[in-house]
Amino acid sequence: MSHSFDFRTPQAVSDDEARELLAFAHTLADASRSVIKPYFRTELQPDDKEGRAYYDPVTDADREAETAIRRLINDAYPAHGILGEEHGYEHGKSALTWVLDPIDGTRAFVAGKPTWGTLIALHDGAKPILGIMDQPYTEERYSGVQQLDHAQLDDRNGNHVLATRSHTRLSTARMSSTHPSMFDKPGIKERYAQLQDSVQLDMFGGDCYAYCMVALGTMDLVVEAGLAPYDIQALIPIIEAAGGCVSTWDGGPADLGGKIVASANKELHAEVLAILSDPED
Repeated sequence: MSHSFDFRTPQAVSDDEARELLAFAHTLADASRSVIKPYFRTELQPDDKEGRAYYDPVTDADREAETAIRRLINDAYPAHGILGEEHGYEHGKSALTWVLDPIDGTRAFVAGKPTWGTLIALHDGAKPILGIMDQPYTEERYSGVQQLDHAQLDDRNGNHVLATRSHTRLSTARMSSTHPSMFDKPGIKERYAQLQDSVQLDMFGGDCYAYCMVALGTMDLVVEAGLAPYDIQALIPIIEAAGGCVSTWDGGPADLGGKIVASANKELHAEVLAILSDPED
């Protein structure tokens, strides 16, 4: 199963097409939600993907949800490519590629914690232009399309415009990371520890949900390492359309994953990169 990702000559998308594709992404999230939600907080039998130093579960909900999403994409946009965590890469004739993680945070999912979510992104060949994070249990859906100046939370109380905290600086920042094992390597560990000492609040856990809290304005930073493209691409348009920044630790594009920092604003982002970046990386 290949998880490679090809950058290609970008395909231009008009505002009307972006609205159509956003509506379709919501259809994909609806389909995924209907598959996943009945599994949550039930007696699951996860498999361990292994090959990593930590427990990396996958469930029938992960696989079936991605299958349902792929079926809809192939029916509606057969020329589009698809990259998904569970079923690999389908190269499309179009530069447009859907990037999927049916359950980001499967460890939280199997433990019954509602900090997981479904990630759906659309990449135009150069960058992700559209992103959705859907949390089926809490019925929260975060979406972002920077081209349309769209950053929105849909929940049980209606629709809400997303906006990051624009004036936060490092000394008052709230930071989240998924797990300390991400930072075990020499060099990385020391830089991350320096960042922990510089912020007001740091905490672990959260997966994709923590990134959405940055867009919502309740958190300021998410710092992680070892991410895959499908772990981050959907979250980039959400945070950037809400006023935040997402990059690698050296300030480069975050599309391919790796060591990632998401910040509430440009000034905070610069402070964080000054600590995390290393010319030798």
